[in-house]
Amino acid sequence: MIKNATNQSQGMLLFHLTQRQSFAIGTLKVKEIVPYSQLTAIPHSHPTILGAATLRGDTLPVIDMAKAVGYPPLSKDELKTCYIIVTDCRRMLVGFLVRGIDKITACNWHDIEAPPSTLGNNVFVTGVMKVENKLVQLLDVELLLSKVFPDKPDNLHPVLTDVQREVLRPLKILLVDDSAVARRQLSQALDSISIPYFIASNGRDALNMMRHAASSGSPFDILVSDIEMPGLDGYELAFEVQNSHELNHTYVILHTSLSSEISVSQAHQVGAHEALTKFEANELIHAMLRGAEKSHEVA
Repeated sequence: MIKNATNQSQGMLLFHLTQRQSFAIGTLKVKEIVPYSQLTAIPHSHPTILGAATLRGDTLPVIDMAKAVGYPPLSKDELKTCYIIVTDCRRMLVGFLVRGIDKITACNWHDIEAPPSTLGNNVFVTGVMKVENKLVQLLDVELLLSKVFPDKPDNLHPVLTDVQREVLRPLKILLVDDSAVARRQLSQALDSISIPYFIASNGRDALNMMRHAASSGSPFDILVSDIEMPGLDGYELAFEVQNSHELNHTYVILHTSLSSEISVSQAHQVGAHEALTKFEANELIHAMLRGAEKSHEVA
């Protein structure tokens, strides 16, 4: 049995896109922060891409984050005081231009709550937290990037044989992710090959679903979960599953938008069978097939 879960406290980079509202992204996604410098134009690029920057030998697109999420775009006069947040997410280096950097603070995933209904339909927010009694919105960077850089169809639709499909079809599969775009990607991948599944938007609901299914005599065979989630994150969910006699036969696949060996290593530490950097549908399906093999061995 796994004895210890990983430390669930994570650094959060706080910044602002407007004068009043603070936003945050996890520091695991951040490679560096640099002052604005002159950008090179990228012809025919997305309207929110201001140009390309070259940093330490890497050329990366720079996005006006305020404009991308629906706030007033940066003016030319503002650029000289702005900062570029360089991120490593979804297997790409991208710079986000923001109006200002506030600070880095530690935050426990348990302290992040679902967005209140008063925020309206701001789909770019996955959670909210309080820092020094101020409300900070956690941005859904994956959704933002999916709008600017839509996934190629080949990445969304897996290819498998009829035999492989029939191996997966009888299995009970649970998909978990707090990001709407990630849930849609996961759903589309399985829908395209006619594989049934269940879905949850957070780790706590997923754990309750798994416990209920197990007590009803129909446990889940495969769990596919995001790592970074408010409340109960993927590490903790994997830890709970592997330390439960009712649940630990489930094949656990953790996936993350972080291109980080650290995340993969921690996933294995808490008992996950596999850890993937999302999203590539064929990689996910073949991980599920390995889970199906293990399930048949146990049976």
